[in-house]
Amino acid sequence: MSALMKIEAVTIFPDYFSPLNLSLIGKAQSAEIIEVKIHDLRSFTDDNHNTVDDTPYGGGAGMVMLPEIWGRALDPLMVDGTDLIILTPAGKRFDQKMAEKFATSEHLVFACGRYEGIDDRVRIHYSSPEYSSRNIRVHEVSIGDYVLGGGEVASLVIIEAVTRLLPGVIGNPQSLVEESHNTEGYLEYPNFTKPQEWRGITVPEILLSGNHGEIAKWRTLQASERAKENG
Repeated sequence: MSALMKIEAVTIFPDYFSPLNLSLIGKAQSAEIIEVKIHDLRSFTDDNHNTVDDTPYGGGAGMVMLPEIWGRALDPLMVDGTDLIILTPAGKRFDQKMAEKFATSEHLVFACGRYEGIDDRVRIHYSSPEYSSRNIRVHEVSIGDYVLGGGEVASLVIIEAVTRLLPGVIGNPQSLVEESHNTEGYLEYPNFTKPQEWRGITVPEILLSGNHGEIAKWRTLQASERAKENG
């Protein structure tokens, strides 16, 4: 059986992706729902120091990752229908709608930049008509308005958000319908389990009533209030 989705990442720190062998994503790989391959960018260098960066044209702090090395790494991965995701603070904000869009892809490739990022000619090159004619799409993506050390952590966030949407990954598909961010403007309602009382705090009476219609109304109201408080 071939995998429903192939996920690849290019990074100078392959071990960063070891969590993908755990939990639901690990099980999804065992079930051949997804296939994951991690590529070490430094293996595509040809000098003794495995150099992947250099000083920026025009001056400025930091180092920029070399386009030639990225080209060698990415060229073999750019098959028809690939979604190339370049992680950058300047990218479009990742959200649930984007996760749902990526979940329809058969092939995701994550370019994990470091330092001051990847030479922009990499983005320009793979956005050219030569690649778009093959249905290869380039996405610059950010997971929030803050700066990380590199794209690896952001890639893990996106991979988890996307793969859990694939058929067979989540044990109870209904949880995907009910969870946070599936309804515009709402967050998930508060949840409770046993015991009925814990450290003097009791479960709301409505949840013990068995009246599913009223429970649904209460949960909708609570989700709305939570969205206002945390919005």
